[in-house]
Amino acid sequence: MAVERTLSIIKPDATRRNLTGKINAVFEGNGLRIVAQKRIQLTKATAGAFYEVHKERPFYNDLVSFMISGPVVVQVLEGEGAVLKNREVMGATDPKKAEAHTIRAQFAESIEANSVHGSDSLENAKNEIAFFFAGTEILP
Repeated sequence: MAVERTLSIIKPDATRRNLTGKINAVFEGNGLRIVAQKRIQLTKATAGAFYEVHKERPFYNDLVSFMISGPVVVQVLEGEGAVLKNREVMGATDPKKAEAHTIRAQFAESIEANSVHGSDSLENAKNEIAFFFAGTEILP
């Protein structure tokens, strides 16, 4: 399997509860390296643009409102098959359906406040990483 990069966002519910370090420990314990990271406050315009793909879905406005409700930590994770590995480590979107060892099973408050976002494909990972990071900000 090839070394890949993927985007991860630690969401406002998790940053509010000071879980960044614990969540990062799960990533690192599963072979994912953090090669870029920054704590930011999303604006409505930025969150709206990032989640543009969901604009026609009924949850879009609530998602944008949630993502601007507090700071987030955006980061680039790197490792063998990083996109799929991150999806496995995060667990199911609904924390009630997530396997016990996953981030969402351990830390999510609800299906909406599920603590983390991760790219769902290599192509989306490249686009999402470029949305938040300049190439010079990513250090191997």
